[in-house]
Amino acid sequence: MAQVRYTRLDNRRPSSNYCSTVTVVVFVALCLVGIWMMTSSYEPTSSEEPTSSGDESASKQGDQEEKKDEKPKEESTSSGDESSTKQEDQEERKEETTASSGETKSETEGGENKNDGSKSENGDGNDLGEKKDLKDHPDEENPDSNDNQTKPETEDNESGENQKKTTADESEKKFSDDDTEAKGDKETKTGNEVAETKTEKESTETIVEQESIAKNETSGDLSPPVAQLELLNETTAQNGSFTTQATESKNEKEAQKGSGDQVDFKWTLCNTTAGPDYIPCLDNVQAIKSLKTTKHYEHRERHCPVTPPTCLVPLPEGYKRPIEWPKSREKIWYTNVPHTKLAEYKGHQNWVKVTGEFLTFPGGGTQFKHGALHYIDFIQESVPDISWGKRSRVVLDVGCGVASFGGFLFDRDVTTMSLAPKDEHEAQVQFALERGIPAISAVMGTTRLPFPGRVFDIVHCARCRVPWHIEGGKLLLELNRVLRPGGFFVWSATPVYQKKTEDVEIWEAMTELTKKMCWELISINKDKINGVGVATYKKPTSNECYKSRSEQQPPICADSDDPNASWKVPLEACMHTAPEDTTQRGSQWPEQWPARLEKPPFWLSSSQTGVYGKAAPDDFSADYEHWKRVVTKSYLNGLGINWASVRNVMDMKAVYGGFAAALRDLKVWVMNVVPIDSPDTLAIIYERGLFGIYHDWCESFSTYPRSYDLVHADHLLSKLKQRCNLTAVVAEVDRVLRPEGTLIVRDDAKTVQEVEAMVKAMKWEVHMTYSKGKEGLLSVQKSIWRPEDVQTLTYAIAA
Repeated sequence: MAQVRYTRLDNRRPSSNYCSTVTVVVFVALCLVGIWMMTSSYEPTSSEEPTSSGDESASKQGDQEEKKDEKPKEESTSSGDESSTKQEDQEERKEETTASSGETKSETEGGENKNDGSKSENGDGNDLGEKKDLKDHPDEENPDSNDNQTKPETEDNESGENQKKTTADESEKKFSDDDTEAKGDKETKTGNEVAETKTEKESTETIVEQESIAKNETSGDLSPPVAQLELLNETTAQNGSFTTQATESKNEKEAQKGSGDQVDFKWTLCNTTAGPDYIPCLDNVQAIKSLKTTKHYEHRERHCPVTPPTCLVPLPEGYKRPIEWPKSREKIWYTNVPHTKLAEYKGHQNWVKVTGEFLTFPGGGTQFKHGALHYIDFIQESVPDISWGKRSRVVLDVGCGVASFGGFLFDRDVTTMSLAPKDEHEAQVQFALERGIPAISAVMGTTRLPFPGRVFDIVHCARCRVPWHIEGGKLLLELNRVLRPGGFFVWSATPVYQKKTEDVEIWEAMTELTKKMCWELISINKDKINGVGVATYKKPTSNECYKSRSEQQPPICADSDDPNASWKVPLEACMHTAPEDTTQRGSQWPEQWPARLEKPPFWLSSSQTGVYGKAAPDDFSADYEHWKRVVTKSYLNGLGINWASVRNVMDMKAVYGGFAAALRDLKVWVMNVVPIDSPDTLAIIYERGLFGIYHDWCESFSTYPRSYDLVHADHLLSKLKQRCNLTAVVAEVDRVLRPEGTLIVRDDAKTVQEVEAMVKAMKWEVHMTYSKGKEGLLSVQKSIWRPEDVQTLTYAIAA
């Protein structure tokens, strides 16, 4: 029956029927193939290989590989003459391709343009065949598609949106902008990971060129298949010196996210009774009023507010850039420290005088009215073993006044830690710092000084008005703690050379006390030019005298008493013995200066592990070499710092003092701070001929505002964030740093970004900001700007 029908049709139209039959068969085959493609694309087979190329040709190549697997199925459903039909279709396709050369395409994984499979512009389904052949022959793809591969991401995004079909639109709605950002963040995600994720979700989202280009640019390690090399030959480009918008935008959003609301941080101005001289832990009026007694100078000690201030200290009216060293030792701007009380009270002793717009320092102290250098040389003439700048390098000057003694010891290659309380001698420490001389505000009261035991080569007191002999000699015993065995105590006071009743009584009490302490009176001489006498005592280097005393007073401290523990530790009237083990610190005198600066201390053992994980001596040397490289290759020339204007430097986390040692050849001094929650390396810093102090950076530092020209913070602030208010720490840095001074921060990139946001809100000038990996560097210069909004600190307001 079927044969009869075929014969009848063949007899009726022999030529056209054959063509019609082929056409129908081809059409049905193509429809079946199209249906198969639409259904199979939702469920990728294990033989499919995901691609991650960032251009349209890559996705075409994936389709080409897929079609190779389809050929056996196609051959089973199409006639043997299908190849001739394809050739005709190819010619038609080439003509249409040429006519539509400007068109840009966007595909979906689920078989884009599936609606076109049943309907074309001509209504005959030939369009489906053309699309199929385009995928079978990617080398004949529209050449303009290559141009699309190199377009900016935003441009690709726009063209993709304009040409998406219904499925693409649905996918676009499904993915928000946040999802796009999340994809951009995963820069290291490979193409295989992307395909696996999509397979697990069985998603049908649109892969637009913008997304694939971003992944290709950021991954960098992905190599295209060999078949794609020709297509990518002209269009693949390196980033060169240009970053991508995706990377720039991502970094900026991370920076804003990291700094939070501090991007728009609003600073306020502190309103306190102390005004421009405000020291938070020394001007806590409320706490001082609540003290039960001030017998032991409790009112001069530290009383920090419960919540550290986050406001900025005002500038004195008419503030000027400080005079540079060494001229600053002789005179400073009156407007910078506008206090005349000390000049009125001590002017006749040549401490300080008002001379026009300057404050001048003709002599410098009561005991050396005719100049400090003569006085310094007189001390060495009295005791040659002092040997300034060789054996004696680190000095503590108690009750320093305006610190002229320490200021002129620089001429003898000696560095001096000067201290005096914030008392009725108005701003004496502030005068010292403005002159470029090291000093801190401190008092010998009820707690230990913030220094390790056995570190100072010499302790000096010139008319310091400290009652050394009272209460069992508790205060003099504190000096004994910090003085190195074999070190000298130089005492220049009226009891040494005057015969008034009070002076005689004090001298007798001091003589008795120093004998019990086993101090040896080496020299007592009178300076005829200045009219003062100087007594010099020497601390013993062994325990023989201690053991031979008939009366054990003052007592020996308990073995459990650590002489290095000093942060807010109460004073005790006891003595620490000298170390007997020759490998312990203090058993030998350090090497002479300057050799002691570079050589690891003898008591650092290779069996000890250093801060950075190496054997302690190697750790010490490696740290020094590191900072010499950093200072030489970066800090001196690369950060925009005018080193001629730098004199007072603070290292907020000094470790071994390597940074300070690397600055040795400059005319600067460095306050090396060892935070109380960092490894206790302060004794090492003193051993190498430098000085420093313990401090808790959750509190304010014991110094006046505008004390330092440069503040250095190396991997400190990120750690402080865990227990301190970072805003308060930055406000404290602003307080101690002079206008036009420099802050250098080395820390993790996130912390550097936070600090940068804060100082920018203070209108500081950024000289350099740099990050590599997770590490960052920031160099900024403080401005003279002060906020207009005022914050009143009630606890710092006197009634």
